[in-house]
Amino acid sequence: MKLNYKKTFILGLGFFVISLVWSLYNFYVPLFLRDFIDSQFWINAIMTFDNILAVSLIPIIGAMSDNTRTRFGRRMPYLLIGIPISAILFSILPFYTSFLSIVIILFFLNLSMSIYRAPTIALMPDITPAPLRSKANGVINFMGGLASVLVLFVGAFVYEYNKYLLFIATSVLMILSLFLLHKTIKEPDKGVVSKEDKINVLQAINDIITSKDKTTLYILFAIFFWFVAYQGVEATFSNYSVYFLGTTEKTGSIIMSSFAGIFLAFAIPSGFIASRIGKKRTILMGITGLIIVFLILSTIRPTTTFLSLPFNVIMMILMGIGGFFWSLININSYPMVVECTTEDKIGTYTGLYYFFSSLAAILGPLAFGFFVDIIGFGFMFIMSSLSFALAFMFIFFTKPKADVNAKKENIN
Repeated sequence: MKLNYKKTFILGLGFFVISLVWSLYNFYVPLFLRDFIDSQFWINAIMTFDNILAVSLIPIIGAMSDNTRTRFGRRMPYLLIGIPISAILFSILPFYTSFLSIVIILFFLNLSMSIYRAPTIALMPDITPAPLRSKANGVINFMGGLASVLVLFVGAFVYEYNKYLLFIATSVLMILSLFLLHKTIKEPDKGVVSKEDKINVLQAINDIITSKDKTTLYILFAIFFWFVAYQGVEATFSNYSVYFLGTTEKTGSIIMSSFAGIFLAFAIPSGFIASRIGKKRTILMGITGLIIVFLILSTIRPTTTFLSLPFNVIMMILMGIGGFFWSLININSYPMVVECTTEDKIGTYTGLYYFFSSLAAILGPLAFGFFVDIIGFGFMFIMSSLSFALAFMFIFFTKPKADVNAKKENIN
């Protein structure tokens, strides 16, 4: 059984588009908001718009896509509606003229993005056999990592030249990606869904909570805590670099790009690593590594040097190492979730994955912003490490079905 890399790379265009938007959004929007707000807490609160909508809409839309039957497929109609609207709103985002105008644009941009996030990601397990999903997810996240590198590194120079051009060019790429996806990806025919077979997201949640096997619940809690750690840092880092370390926006973006760049380099290998030693062990390695890296980063100051290297270079190296460990976690978490269910509920479980990750992305930035306002930016990486430690605890007690089956096959 071999992975169809050509089709998977094209499918990755959907994730590429999503990552382009969120990488720009998460780095530059906090800087836009600084024009009107001084409090990091309230900036991070506004940055949670997307995740509030994700928590309330994405699980529902994921289940809706499971139950959708059209000539375009189950997932594609949501892409055909959501991506064009998002592209238009994203292109006008940097043209804000007031606090009210930027808040309105952000709200409707996030609403339109919520329409197609779960259906886009659910396409991967739809067309990929279960044993190949970690590898496929590696390819798709490679595309997402490529988007992040383009935004954070190349985008830093484009932004310095013309910030409007960066957002308009991204919007054009969104439309081009949608065109290629629509022409290339043909969804498998799932037949007509009866009233009895329709998926109910509340019933799925109840099944997970009441099940004697708590593996799925533990995985979702682990996802929550490691995304609290990651999203908290991501939402705060641009202001951390400018207002705590004293760098320029460009330098802060380049430092962050090293994390995204190494994540990109190891996105595909991380899937192969998990296929050899198991997803659980791979994720535990990643969490342990990030705890160590972030604790070291918490000690870095503008006066820090090592082997004559200035602090910004040291941070780039450490963030790059962190990107490797994050790839071990992020590449293998979604396949762990969908392996806990059946083929007809993939969209629903994708929605639950987004529910927990998005809930984390609401509470993480808020918590980080709250403590930054009270204690200072120096607490950011320590708080992230504590959250990763909680994620480690939950993953440690899971018994992933795929890893158990792999062990049995090796014994036989």
